[in-house]
Amino acid sequence: MSIWFHQPDVEALNRLHHNTAIERLGIVITEVGEDFLRGTMPVDARTMQPFGLLHGGASVLLAETLGSVAAMSCVDPRAFYCVGLDINANHVRGAKSGIVTGTARPFHLGRTSHVWDIHIADEAEYLICVARLTILVVHKAG
Repeated sequence: MSIWFHQPDVEALNRLHHNTAIERLGIVITEVGEDFLRGTMPVDARTMQPFGLLHGGASVLLAETLGSVAAMSCVDPRAFYCVGLDINANHVRGAKSGIVTGTARPFHLGRTSHVWDIHIADEAEYLICVARLTILVVHKAG
């Protein structure tokens, strides 16, 4: 059973990110399933820290992007918008090159809040980061 209010269109979602931090870091939404949204980010000069590893902040930006995009796709955008309320992340392994892939799945989809689980893995499918994002679902006034 699909979790989406409207089936997300990958191309349309990526167009929304034009001229943003998301585009600047090379984040691309790549796949939408029945209960998940997936995207990638390169490990390169844009996303690395000075010691040659993927910057934890870049991982968190990828996680929040995927969770926020997924949350907005679960609500009626004419009546609601979603904002990040809290995010935490555990960085469990370093990445030095290649592409990392994040997958967002819901823990909880409530009327006023969502909680999303985002796993980020490298190309060998080793877990790099696990994040939990809490979203506030806000009713638009008027």
